[in-house]
Amino acid sequence: MSSLETVVVPEASQDTNGLGEEHSHPPTTKPDWSNLSVLHKDTLPPRGTFHIYPTESAALTRDVTKSRTLSLSGTWKFHLTPSPFSPGAEEFHASDFNTSEWSDIAVPGMWQLQGHGKGPQYTNLNYPWPVDPPNVPFDENETGHYVRDFEVPKSWVEGGEQVRVRFEGVDSGFHVWVNGREVGYSQGARNPSEWDVTELLKEGKNRIAVRVYQRCDGSYLEDQDQWWLSGIFRDVNLFAFPKVHVKDFKVETVLKNNYQDALLFLRVELSEPATIKVKLLDDDSKSLKTVEQTSPLSTVFFEIPMEKLHLWTAETPYLYKLVISVGEKQWISQRVGFRQVEIKDGLLKVNGIRIVIRGVNRHEHHPDHGRAVPYDFLRKDLLLMKTHNINAIRTSHYINDPRLYDIADELGLWILDEADLECHGMGELGTDFASWTSDNPEWKEAYVDRARQMVMRDKNHPSIIIWSLGNESAYGRNHKSMYEFIKSYDKTRPVHYEADFNAESADVFSRMYHSVEQIIEFVTTNKAAKPMVLCEYVHAMGNGPGGIKEYADAFYKYPRLQGGFVWEWANHGLRTKTADGEEYYGYGGDFGDLPNDGHFVLDGLVFSDHTPTPGLTEYKKAIEPVQVLSEGSTPQKIKIINRYDFATLDHLKCEYSIVGDGVATSKKREVEIPRGVKPGATAKLDIKPLDLTGIHTESYVELTFTLAKATNWAPAGFELAFGQIQIHAPSPLPPLSLSSLTLSPSPPCPTITTLSPSLLQITTQTTTYTFSPPLCALLSLTHHPHPPILTAPLTPIFYRAPTDNDLPPSHDWHSSFLHLARPHPLSFTTSTSATTNTATITTITRFAPPVLAWSILLTTIYTFTPTHLHILLCGHPSGPKLPETLPRIGLEMALAPQFNVAKWWGRGPGEGYADTKMAQRYGNWEAGEEELWTGYEWPQEGGGRTDVRWVEFFSSSSSSSDDDDGEGKGDTLKATFGAQNGCGFTANCFSTADLEECTHDYQLQKRKREWGWVVRLDWRQHGIGSGSCGPGPAEQYMLRTGDFEFEIVLE
Repeated sequence: MSSLETVVVPEASQDTNGLGEEHSHPPTTKPDWSNLSVLHKDTLPPRGTFHIYPTESAALTRDVTKSRTLSLSGTWKFHLTPSPFSPGAEEFHASDFNTSEWSDIAVPGMWQLQGHGKGPQYTNLNYPWPVDPPNVPFDENETGHYVRDFEVPKSWVEGGEQVRVRFEGVDSGFHVWVNGREVGYSQGARNPSEWDVTELLKEGKNRIAVRVYQRCDGSYLEDQDQWWLSGIFRDVNLFAFPKVHVKDFKVETVLKNNYQDALLFLRVELSEPATIKVKLLDDDSKSLKTVEQTSPLSTVFFEIPMEKLHLWTAETPYLYKLVISVGEKQWISQRVGFRQVEIKDGLLKVNGIRIVIRGVNRHEHHPDHGRAVPYDFLRKDLLLMKTHNINAIRTSHYINDPRLYDIADELGLWILDEADLECHGMGELGTDFASWTSDNPEWKEAYVDRARQMVMRDKNHPSIIIWSLGNESAYGRNHKSMYEFIKSYDKTRPVHYEADFNAESADVFSRMYHSVEQIIEFVTTNKAAKPMVLCEYVHAMGNGPGGIKEYADAFYKYPRLQGGFVWEWANHGLRTKTADGEEYYGYGGDFGDLPNDGHFVLDGLVFSDHTPTPGLTEYKKAIEPVQVLSEGSTPQKIKIINRYDFATLDHLKCEYSIVGDGVATSKKREVEIPRGVKPGATAKLDIKPLDLTGIHTESYVELTFTLAKATNWAPAGFELAFGQIQIHAPSPLPPLSLSSLTLSPSPPCPTITTLSPSLLQITTQTTTYTFSPPLCALLSLTHHPHPPILTAPLTPIFYRAPTDNDLPPSHDWHSSFLHLARPHPLSFTTSTSATTNTATITTITRFAPPVLAWSILLTTIYTFTPTHLHILLCGHPSGPKLPETLPRIGLEMALAPQFNVAKWWGRGPGEGYADTKMAQRYGNWEAGEEELWTGYEWPQEGGGRTDVRWVEFFSSSSSSSDDDDGEGKGDTLKATFGAQNGCGFTANCFSTADLEECTHDYQLQKRKREWGWVVRLDWRQHGIGSGSCGPGPAEQYMLRTGDFEFEIVLE
C-alpha cells in the first residue's frame, strides 16, 4: 500500500518559519492528505456504534468493559515534527523503532493542549493558511507521530476472530501502521475510521503507529468557528468479531393506528448467511418478543409488531432493549425508542404531535482538553441542559462523541445531527462562495462521504430527529447529492440545511439571527408546506442574550415557527496561565495565534468551566414548561398554561407563597393542579386560603412548579418554573410637602454654610453633606460621628462599559464621544424654606463630549430634609450628532470600604436588565460583593439588578435593620427610587474605565478598588439584545435619547 500518488508537484513554499533546524523536503509525489481523490484507504464500510458481548446478560449491561472490545486509549509515545517531511521520524512505524526518548501523550487528547506545537489557534471563519483548495501547505503542517504497544487476548488470535481497529475521531487526516505494515489512511476529523487488522497481528506484543496531519484537504470542510486543534481526540478501540458476525444493523419504527401501535423494522447485515435471533425486552428487561430466522442471504429483515406500547419522546424517553445474537458467543444490545418523525400539515411532528425545539448549539469543549471531552463532563453538560428546560441539541458543526447520543436517548433530548462540514472561510475570498467546493463537482464525494459517515454511524438513535447537511457552506450541487443520499437510505427523518434558503434540498426552513419580526413575516407570507426551525438565534455572547421571551412567545403563537437552537452552549475559553502563574481562560490571540478572532469564541450560555451564566437562567425561564399568565389571573385564581409538547402537568407539584416589600416570605402551601391538563391547555389554580393580613406594601403571590418525583436527571422538588401575580402595586414616593410632617416635634431646618468659595456644608438633624459649587457636585455625606460614606463625588452617568451584545450601539456611542463626555458646570443656586423645613441647591450643568456640539442640559435639584436627601435629575439632550440611544441614565457614587452588603426589594437574586430580567423574581434580597458581580471572561457591564424600588448598603459587621443612631445606622445608606416601576443598580469594585479597558478578568482583578464599591443608581439602562451576532434590543427595551426626569431619595 502506498500513501503517495505520483502527480505534478506544486512549487514548495520557501517559508520555513517555525521549523527550527529541521527543514521540510518537498515530496516528488502528491500525498494522500493533499489529494482530493483520496478520502480513505482500505477502511471498512461505515457502521453504527455497537459492541459485541460474549453473553446476553453482559450485553444488557451495556458495560463496554464486559464486551469483546480492547481500549487503546491511554498513554502513547509521541513526537511532533513541523511538517510530514521533516527529518527525525521517517521510520517511526517500524516495529523496532526506539521511542524511549519520545514524550508521553494522553489519548484522547489534543497535542497543542499537552505542550506540543505552536499552540491553539482560534478563527471564526478565516482559514489560517493560504487558501488553495484542495492543497494545504507542505512545509507548515505540524505532524504528530503516535506509537503504542499492546497485547491482543490470546483467545482472539486462536479463535480466528476478525480484529478491527477503530478511531472515533482524529484531527485532521492520518495514516495507520500495525507491526510496521501500513494499514491505511483516513480523513474527516469528527468521523470514525475502522480497519481490519487481523492479518497484521501476532501473539504477544504488537505495535500500532499513527501519523496525524494537522491539515489535509479535508480541513477545508472543517472551518467551524472553534479552536484549530489536532490529534487523536476520541477513543481508539480494538474489536473482536467472530468469523460469522453482524456487520451492521438498522432499526426503524413506524407507528400505526393513530400512533398507538407500531412496527419495528430491523435490517441486519451478516458477514455470511447464518441463524440470527432477535429479542425485544422492556425497560425492566422483561422479554416481550423473540424472533429467529435462518436466511440463505447475508442481509436479513425482521418486522416485529408492537401494540399498546410506550412511545419515546424528549419528555418521555422510554427505551426498549433489542438484543441481536448469532450463535452462542455474539450478543449485541441496542436501545430502541418507538417514535415517528414526519413533516405533516406543514409542521414538524413527532408521534403526530407538533413539537417546539427549545435547543442549544453544542460544540465539543473542555477548558483543559479541548474537543477531547471526558464522559463525566459530557454527561454533566446534558444534565445541566435538562435542568434548564432545554429539550434539544444541534451538534454544531459535526457529529459529536457517540456517547452523547446514548445519553440523549436516555435523558430525553431531541438531536439535530449535523455532518462534519463547514467551509465558511470560502465566503471571504471575494468570489462566488459556492464555486470553491459546494458547487464544485470535484468535491462531490468528499461531501457525500460526510453525510454517509454521519447517517451510518448514528442511524439507530431515537433522539436524532433531523439530519443536517452542515453549516455555512453556501449552497450547491454537492448539498443536493448529500440530500439525495440521505433520503435514499433513511426516509424516516427530515433534513436541514440553513444556507439552502429556499429549502430545495431541505425539509425544513432555517434561518440564523433573524429578528422576531422577520421570522413572523416569513411564516405568514411564505406558503410552502414546510416548518421553520432557527438553527442559530439569540447569540449568547457575554452579558445576555436579551429578548428571548419574545422568540418563545412567537414559537407558540405561529405553528410553523417551531423553535430554535441558541448560539451557543458554552464559552470555549482554554485554561492557561499568565507569565507569573495566574490562571485564566484564554481566547484567540492569547496563544500567539495569528490570525485570530479574539474572544468571539466566548459566546455561550455557560462559562468556560461550564457553570451557568445569567443567560442560561434567563433561557430556562423563557422556555419553562408551565407559564403563569398575568392576563386573566387574580391573586385568588391564577391562570396557567401547559407548554409541554406531550406531557400533562400530573408529574409536577405546585406551591404558593406571599412575598412583599419588607414582609417575611410566607410559608409555602401546596396548590392542587387539575389532573390531565393537556399540552397547550390552560387551567385555573385556586389559591386557598390567601391570608393578606398585615400586607399593605407591594406584594405578590408566587407559584413554583417542581418535580413531584425524582427523574433520571433531577431530584424530587427540583424547580422547573415559577410565576408571580401582583397583589398590591408599589406606592409612589410621598410628596416633599409631606416629608417634613413625618417627625414630631419638627426638627430644625437644614442649614447651608459657606466654608469657602469652593465648598458648602449642609447640616441636617442626622447628616452632614459637603457640596462643591465649582463642580456643581455633592462631595460627601456623613452620619456623625462616623467617617464619610462617599469617597468620590456623586455624578451623573450615561455610559456603560459596552457588553458584547452592545456591538451595534457602541459604535454610535463611541463615534458620538459619549465615553469621553463630562459634566461642565453652568450655575447653581441655594435656598432654604421654613415652611417645608428644607434646604435646596439647584445646579445647571452641560454634559458634553469633546469634538462635537451635542450636549445634555442637566438641571439637578438637591432637596435636603431633616432625615434624607431628595434628588431630582432632569435632562434635555440637544445638538447635532446626538447618540441615538444612551447606555444608561443614572448617578454614580463611590462608597467607603466598610460597605460590602446590599439589601433591596425588587427583582433578584441575580443579574437582570430590561430584556433579561424575566428569570429574576420580586423579593427581599441580600447579597455581598461576590454575588453582585458577574465575572464575564471578557470584562463588560454586568451584575445589574433591575425593577428595584429601594436598595440599602451596609457593612456585614453591622445590621441593616438597626434603627437607632448607633454604630449600625452609621454604616447604612438607603436609596429609594421615584419611578413607579422601579429602577436599577450595580455595585462592584471597578470603574467603567476598568471594565472597558481590561480584556481579561485577571487584569480586571488587579484593578479592584480596595477603597470601596462603585455604586451606580440607574433610572434606566439600554436593553441587551443579541447584537454581537444578531438583532439588538427590541424597541421597547431601547433607551432612546430624549428628555428625562430621575427622582431618588438618599437616607
